Amino acid sequence: MRILIIIPGTANFYCGGCIRDTALARALRKVGHDVVLQPLYLPLCTDEPDIENDAPIFFGGINVYLQQKVRLFRNTPRWIDKLFDSRWLLNLAAKKAGMTDASELGDMTVSMLAGEEGRQVKELHRFIAWMRHQEKPDVVLLSNGLLSGMAKAISQDLGIPVVCSLQGEDGFLDDLPEPFSKDAWRLMVENARYIDMFLPVSHYYAGVMKERMNLRPEQCVPVQNGISLDGYGDLNPIPETPVLGFLAHLFAAKGLDHLVDAFIRLKKQSEFNSLRLKIAGTMTNADEPFVEAMKKQLDEAGVLESVSFHPNITRKEKIELLKSLSVLSVPAAHEEAFGLYVIEAMAAGVPVVQPRSGGFPEIIERTGGGILYEPDDLDAYDSALTELLLQPEKAREMGVRGRESVFQYFTIERMTQEILPILERVRESKSTQ
Repeated sequence: MRILIIIPGTANFYCGGCIRDTALARALRKVGHDVVLQPLYLPLCTDEPDIENDAPIFFGGINVYLQQKVRLFRNTPRWIDKLFDSRWLLNLAAKKAGMTDASELGDMTVSMLAGEEGRQVKELHRFIAWMRHQEKPDVVLLSNGLLSGMAKAISQDLGIPVVCSLQGEDGFLDDLPEPFSKDAWRLMVENARYIDMFLPVSHYYAGVMKERMNLRPEQCVPVQNGISLDGYGDLNPIPETPVLGFLAHLFAAKGLDHLVDAFIRLKKQSEFNSLRLKIAGTMTNADEPFVEAMKKQLDEAGVLESVSFHPNITRKEKIELLKSLSVLSVPAAHEEAFGLYVIEAMAAGVPVVQPRSGGFPEIIERTGGGILYEPDDLDAYDSALTELLLQPEKAREMGVRGRESVFQYFTIERMTQEILPILERVRESKSTQ
């Protein structure tokens, strides 16, 4: 089967969606399928070692922005647009603060979701024309629902079935200022008519998006995430001194400020004199003021020397960092669709402490690899952290239990085996219409 996976590029930082989708592409190829990985907006940034990242880029981020803001650029010839699609310029633009900030992207998000009615219609027509001249895919897989504006053209103009992953769009859309948030959700519902199947990344998120997008039950099949286990190897020895860890985007929505507050509270207790905190994950220019504020807070509390920051680390560095932890906690403020970092930590034998919200309960209840606490209950949060940090053997036992479950179930191979029959069914259904 020939599968075209369309994924937003990030140029210079890793995101959970990128990690998931590139791992899926690699796994599909390993079982004999022809997979084309097509980046949009910016060059692809992936931690998969053998995934190409030199594919032509469509909907180049600079052109998309200019066409949104300036009428002139909606009619410029291709040779001018091509200049703005050069990789060095896109990589430079990717460093601009706010490129992923929902508060600044309302009008552009609505325009992209509007497809042929949007201001980037020239880019859509170019992409469809390119697809016409390629070997026809059997199915197109959209990385997320924010790409659904192109579904109508792919389905109707090219006659190709469209499958769409759902992985956390609600937080971004809800953060858009009005009237853009309302308009974007309306367009998501309209675009769903041209999508043959949705694949939410958790049972929790399936329920959320069925309701918010008016999806038919048979149109929405949850497939829980899996990860590549390459490089995880054997467990490290239990750390001699307790180490608390964070691995996610370094901004408020992931609750880094709540973890910093908890760390400061713990450090005031004599039994946590040696406690250390390692903070890792994606950091863009827009996140730097928040991170600096966290450092200032830690410094004023007199504990900054016990904290290390590790932004934008590689896959190898990520695994090494995870294996050095006693406990990982990402007290996300928003209800997460899944939380890939949870199973990454468990794969390294590290237990997690997470709020009882979003997709976390179904992961932890299945694995036994962590503790859930009620959101906004600071005492319960501190108690859960204390329980594992002061009982390293118990933490290791819980981490091993989680690791065994991840190796048995939360693998990219299992995820691929669940997705393939859905893609086959969609293809066969489209061919008989």
